[in-house]
Amino acid sequence: MALQNGKRAAGGFIKDFQAFILKGNVIDLAVAVIIGGAFGKIVTSLIEDIITPLLLNPALKAANVEDLAKLQINGIKYGVFLAAVINFLVIAFVIFLIIRSFEAAKRKEQREEAVAPEVKPDPQERLTLAVERLAEVMESK
Repeated sequence: MALQNGKRAAGGFIKDFQAFILKGNVIDLAVAVIIGGAFGKIVTSLIEDIITPLLLNPALKAANVEDLAKLQINGIKYGVFLAAVINFLVIAFVIFLIIRSFEAAKRKEQREEAVAPEVKPDPQERLTLAVERLAEVMESK
């Protein structure tokens, strides 16, 4: 009897776990984490391979340092901190641009929905309107 209760408990646990995993939010979160990790690598490459050589090399050469991460004073690695700040700013800027473009697309879609095409009356209604206008014209004479 105890073994059967254990099997039921394990089966219930597995079903609960399966239901949890198959929820849309969990799957969306997993995809977001994976894409976020890949995006982090892209941003790191952008900072280390493009921005640092183009913008920071003159400052690094003035400080006699080859790598931003090697900037330090008395063991305080402020270069690592600067690299993290630059990474954050680039990520924040890119996310800002993405959100802004999504909001613009959403506003455009809402404007298109608000300006619905003019609904033409059916032929019977058009005929009735024409007869009413004709009657008004005849009465005014």
